[in-house]
Amino acid sequence: MGKVTGFLEYERTAPAKEDAKTRLKHYNEFVHLYHAEEINREAARCMDCGVPFCQSGCPLGNVIPEFNDAVYQADWEEATAILLSTNNFPEFTGRICPAPCESACVLGINKSPVSIEEIEKHIIEMAFAKGYIKAEEPLIRTGKKVAIIGSGPAGLAAAAQLNKAGHEVTVFERDDTPGGLLNYGIPDFKLQKDVVTRRISLMEKEGIQFKCNANVGVNVELNTLLRDFQSIVLAGGSTIPRDLSITGRDADGVHYAMDFLKQQNKRVRNFSFEQDPIMATGKDVIVIGGGDTGSDCVGTSNRQGARSVMQFEIMPMPGQARTPNMPWPTFPMLLKVTSSHEEGCNRAWGVNSKEFIKDESGNLVGLKVVDVEWQIDANGRPVNFTEIAGTERELPCQLVLLAMGFLHPQKEGLLENLGIELDNRGNVKAEEGKYQTNIAKIFAAGDMRRGQSLVVWAISEGREAARKVDEYLMGYSKLACKDGIPYA
Repeated sequence: MGKVTGFLEYERTAPAKEDAKTRLKHYNEFVHLYHAEEINREAARCMDCGVPFCQSGCPLGNVIPEFNDAVYQADWEEATAILLSTNNFPEFTGRICPAPCESACVLGINKSPVSIEEIEKHIIEMAFAKGYIKAEEPLIRTGKKVAIIGSGPAGLAAAAQLNKAGHEVTVFERDDTPGGLLNYGIPDFKLQKDVVTRRISLMEKEGIQFKCNANVGVNVELNTLLRDFQSIVLAGGSTIPRDLSITGRDADGVHYAMDFLKQQNKRVRNFSFEQDPIMATGKDVIVIGGGDTGSDCVGTSNRQGARSVMQFEIMPMPGQARTPNMPWPTFPMLLKVTSSHEEGCNRAWGVNSKEFIKDESGNLVGLKVVDVEWQIDANGRPVNFTEIAGTERELPCQLVLLAMGFLHPQKEGLLENLGIELDNRGNVKAEEGKYQTNIAKIFAAGDMRRGQSLVVWAISEGREAARKVDEYLMGYSKLACKDGIPYA
């Protein structure tokens, strides 16, 4: 490594962030890039550890020690080349990935791990600034046409790789702009949309076609796709949210988190929407669900001027340190305090919702809840709960946002009309490593196949599925596999 003793000399440094009170006044990103000295020191902390477990922790298999070394040497062109060899979109993962690579960092055993995610973001932004990122249309076209259904991270990754292989790629997106979850599911303060449009524009220059407002099976004929394209990749995501079917669910003021977030993302871009506005302004807001989507609802509610924001989760409160059941280098389920939580939020765990309370007009006015106690099994996992007597109470609220995850992809329409087989969880049945459905020319990748997961996993699946499509069309593939080594 560039500085073998760097991990002994320097402590982890986080990039500067805008003050919470100031950033609540806008929806722009507020985490700054490192200064030159800071990025040099952070890259120098990467150890010459022999076995880089960070790479196995990363679903993409990013070659992390090598790009850290290049950053330490200030060789940005080399760092960019290494990073892009395994990751099509570092500008996305560098902003919104939970960084399982850092959980597997060897330095993290007894010190703070290297800030791999921030270094990744810094590399790609430097690459754009220095002009290293240019549209590269393939020199030779195969004449094969591939349709990608869905333009989220899995669909975009599959499209980028298949285009690189020389196939003619068309991406069908049922929304009004490409990007899927990246565009409408993640707030601008975490991922500004000019970052997404910058990448989409680059892909268009490379020859990829995007067709928006194209709902396959509704206003795009399935038979047309089956006839005109030699292969199809299903990358529509896991879009059916988990509901909370308790008394009063029909109260005016109970909404799915994604409906709330999508509206605000459209509002920021001055896009119109047909649905009635969902606003937190001046309201007591309760977010049900303790994950990242719930956290995004907290940050958005505070920016809209909510009177109060509470987030609770039925599961017990996670710990702050690894246990014997979460050994290094596995990804630990620890307490996570996001930037949105820092901006203001009352959090609670082990809380079960009993009833939505509404007034005579049907408007939400409160939520009846009760505390629960979990039984923990020998592996440290909560298995069942009992309500704690005497803890039932009513919480005032005029807006409840359901952020309890997603069940499976939408079955009606596309999947049913194609006759695609589903697994026992309702996801598209396609074996991992093969990604091929029960219809030979149709493949699946991302959340639509694996279930609700991370953006970094979606990109990984999109890349791997693209290689299998390439093999199906050509008999072989030279696209990179997970470790970045091309197959013969």
